[in-house]
Amino acid sequence: MTNWPAALNSFRNYLLLERSLSTHTLEAYLGDVQKFVRYLDIEGFELAPLQVQRADLEQFIHWVNRLGLEASSQARLISGLRAFYKFLLVEDLLDDDPTELLEGPRLRRKMPDVLSVFEIQQMLAAIDLSEPQGLRNRAILETLYACGLRVSELVNLRLTNLYLSAGFIKVLGKNNKERLVPIGSEAVKYLEQYLEYDRRQQAIQAGQENIVFLNRRGAGMSRVMVFYIIKDLTSKAGIPKNISPHTFRHSFATHLVEGGADLKAVQDMLGHESITTTEIYTHLDTEYLKETIYLYHPRMKF
Repeated sequence: MTNWPAALNSFRNYLLLERSLSTHTLEAYLGDVQKFVRYLDIEGFELAPLQVQRADLEQFIHWVNRLGLEASSQARLISGLRAFYKFLLVEDLLDDDPTELLEGPRLRRKMPDVLSVFEIQQMLAAIDLSEPQGLRNRAILETLYACGLRVSELVNLRLTNLYLSAGFIKVLGKNNKERLVPIGSEAVKYLEQYLEYDRRQQAIQAGQENIVFLNRRGAGMSRVMVFYIIKDLTSKAGIPKNISPHTFRHSFATHLVEGGADLKAVQDMLGHESITTTEIYTHLDTEYLKETIYLYHPRMKF
């Protein structure tokens, strides 16, 4: 395995037979290593696979960085190279891994859009309760924001899982995991009004009797329908943000963290398996604080 074609062929067989990777992932890993091989050829470096050192790989990363390759793509390249050299170690062809201390670009985690409390009020005010489905749409937004639901959890909400007098709803989350979530008085008010005055008047399709939120035909709503309702209200409210049903979930969590809520409690209400997932909202809070300083601190103005 002293040359690149032989090494890449053996790497392919390793990924296919021992790692059982999909064709797409396998080709992605091979493509990453092939990019490095092309770089060696372009730069005139005659290095066999077993001769490559960390410095060579670092020069390659600097090279693709100068070409303008995005940080995420650079990280992807490093991942492929690490897999290749791990394979060489497994085959006892190397004693040291040249990728072990290889540093990639720091990827900035993309923070989701969050609505301010005022923007949420603007969206709620944009709903005309006198229109058909107006009361239902108000109940939808109030529930999304009050409980931090995923849109799939909202459209699958059941009447038998509403404990409004006790101030809770039961939610069926990912992997069919149930959780109890508190629901505030405003959301309860509009939910009760929708159930009493709108939903009760509908002709409900067979098998849909236990679904809370129904479309005009008396069947359960789709995720896409909720998305379009929110897009329309965003436009009516004049909010220049990319808003989706999930934005209300982000806003719910962010406002709780900003208010000093215990992170474990927020994790439980969101139904996150890991506290690490919930910790993104502490970063959102930090970003908000940084933005406030840059905007209003006298020594930050230029």
